[in-house]
Amino acid sequence: MEVATDECKTPIKQDTKKGKLRDYPYNIPWNYGMLPQTWEDPQHANAALDGVKGDNDPLDVVEIGARAQPTGAVVAVKALGVFAMIDDGELDWKVIAISASDARAAQVHCVADVEKVFPGELERIRVWFRDYKTPDGKPQNAFGFKDVCQDVAFAREIVQETHGFYVALKSGRRVNDGELALF
Repeated sequence: MEVATDECKTPIKQDTKKGKLRDYPYNIPWNYGMLPQTWEDPQHANAALDGVKGDNDPLDVVEIGARAQPTGAVVAVKALGVFAMIDDGELDWKVIAISASDARAAQVHCVADVEKVFPGELERIRVWFRDYKTPDGKPQNAFGFKDVCQDVAFAREIVQETHGFYVALKSGRRVNDGELALF
């Protein structure tokens, strides 16, 4: 399921690729959603990742809490880190978060805490996203920063940056290479 960003009121619906419904051969064992009012600008070249550009979507969120959320739920989350996934040459950030109301939310504040409270979870997330398209014959996805999940401060910077891209897009102030025009 994805937010249909190209449709009026951006409904949540089953994702399609090349006109066919997209269905993965195995379930994602986390809550998977997006951060509203963020946008991965396809014109912005990320210098830290050899100029790879955004995937033209909102930021993805992988919520690792214990409760399965219903489709379309709006959930307050606490960011813990972020992976820089590269899919078909496009940057597709994966923010790792926990529901603010989860019983373990008070125990996790950063990537190191995730490793203590949820041992091996970050590696499971990375491997799932690396491999989830391979049954369709696609190559494995790559990750920037040597496959390492970046910490919460970096994740917050990515959220702020992509929110800025969203605001610029909505205001019509976006110019070449993701820069903002000053008025």
